[in-house]
Amino acid sequence: MKTRMTRRTGVAALAAVTLIGIAACSPPAKTSDSGTTGGVKASTATTAKDFGGMTALVDAAKKEGTLNVIALPPDWANYDGVIKGFEAKYGLQVNSAQPDASSADEITAAKNLKGQTKAPDVFDLSETVASANTARYAAYKVATFDDVPVKLKDANGLWVNDYGGYMSIGYDAGKVPAPKTVADLLKPAYKGKVALNGDPTKAGAGFNGVVMAALSQGGTADDISKGVAFFKSLNVAGNFLPVDPDPASIESGGTPVVFDWDYLNVAQGVKLKGKMDWKIVVPPGAVVGGYYVQAISKDAPHPAAARLWEEYLYSDAGQNLWLKGGARPVREAAMVKAGTIDKAAHAALPKTVGTPLFLTPAQTAKAAAYLTANWAKAVG
Repeated sequence: MKTRMTRRTGVAALAAVTLIGIAACSPPAKTSDSGTTGGVKASTATTAKDFGGMTALVDAAKKEGTLNVIALPPDWANYDGVIKGFEAKYGLQVNSAQPDASSADEITAAKNLKGQTKAPDVFDLSETVASANTARYAAYKVATFDDVPVKLKDANGLWVNDYGGYMSIGYDAGKVPAPKTVADLLKPAYKGKVALNGDPTKAGAGFNGVVMAALSQGGTADDISKGVAFFKSLNVAGNFLPVDPDPASIESGGTPVVFDWDYLNVAQGVKLKGKMDWKIVVPPGAVVGGYYVQAISKDAPHPAAARLWEEYLYSDAGQNLWLKGGARPVREAAMVKAGTIDKAAHAALPKTVGTPLFLTPAQTAKAAAYLTANWAKAVG
């Protein structure tokens, strides 16, 4: 809910992503490049072995002393816990800039602040923005690289999916009956109560909410027209709320049913515990998934710290911290098999039935074009 649907416009912003300028308000400062025991510069190291092992990598990162991150809201997938965990484990200071910025803003910041000590060291990006900016990344393989499914990473470690989730329906169980399917939301009990997290022509959650609706109505990844038709019917029935939900509107009862990523709906439920019985359902047979992307900036002013950060994120500790935030870590399957996953947090994830759908770039572009041409006409 939160304005991070602005931060996460990548899936549906498509070719129309607007890059918001970030002023470089101070003169360039000299950046450093930690030496390594193996004679390889930190900025060109592709594994911890290039430093001489993890101990040497930790030492190099501690010499830098700082890590710059950007666009990481503390309430998004438990990033507050992730940052604090990293600082506590390694004694580095994490400078978190513009927590509510978009994925596109991250890239703009890297451009505008290149050569300065405050430039971003690492990126956390939507799929679309990530795929359009691979020339800005430094290849690096963490120790657990092999645990990441092949389709969810670049073979050389240029980018790697990190955490994600499935589209879901969050609802106030005290105000509406539990929806078992997307079609249930057309019933009179939901009149004036159903909101979509963001304009689907601009926001990733909104976009994937329409895709979820399409699948539920017999549509496919190649044809989401039934999803748009569903929202047209929802609007005609008077059930659709053409407003962007946020924590305040949910707590006040203004938006008692919300299409959003499951981990954001889970986080909302945690915040409202004791105030509202906020529940989540991932509709069976309409499971739409999405992962975000990690990458190291090739211009990182703290290249060793950037690589240590990635090692932490893909360690059992880092993956379990995202899991505690309701997000599904990319190493989930490997950790379940190894018995290293947080069993309580894993069991608390919303249950799913059916094979998750992950749209290809071509399917995303086709769906976006359809939305651009038809969404306003359907719900306007």
